[in-house]
Amino acid sequence: MTGLAPDAPDGPQQPPRRRGPGRPRQDEAAEGPGTQERIRLAARSEFAARGYDKTSVRGIAKAAGVDPALVHHYFGSKDDLFAAAVELTMEPALVVPAIVGEGPDGIGERLARYFLGIWENPATRAPLLAVIRSALTHEAAAKVLRTLVLRRVLERVAADLDVPDPTFRAELAASHMVGIAILRYVVRVEPLASADPEAIVALVAPTLQRYLTED
Repeated sequence: MTGLAPDAPDGPQQPPRRRGPGRPRQDEAAEGPGTQERIRLAARSEFAARGYDKTSVRGIAKAAGVDPALVHHYFGSKDDLFAAAVELTMEPALVVPAIVGEGPDGIGERLARYFLGIWENPATRAPLLAVIRSALTHEAAAKVLRTLVLRRVLERVAADLDVPDPTFRAELAASHMVGIAILRYVVRVEPLASADPEAIVALVAPTLQRYLTED
């Protein structure tokens, strides 16, 4: 007895669609902002632990529990993801209004407290250390430092104060704060490395105030 042949499909079969480079599956893309945040948090942790050189998009994807294509879909290149991870730490959109919102009086102290605050917090210090160390040898990291620390924070602070030469003033303030960060947290020069943050704020705030507000 001969078995019946299976029904033939109606019309020609279409080959399965292939994903283009960096394009996630539909179910992956549907995960939305929660997935993006998970990737950014994983990137911040990986860059902090391994540095810019030894961190890969594949490693970040593994830490976030997603396909590497999804990382590229949301963030593009490794450089773009590095910037997104650092921005998660600095939150310039929230910080600038908080610094300038009360007017020019006391802005030097508020800026010093903000800057030292993110360095004193171990969770945010680690990715900033990765930025500082990598910026000395990698243009991508240097660009992140310039864009986030200088342009997106300090230049906006200075511009909102309506003072002459805001860019130059912002660069002076940046040089002061980044210099402190290198000596205190990277090189760990004593007694600065062990100094009370309040003592640093008290000494640094008047200088930042002069940079940003005085004619």
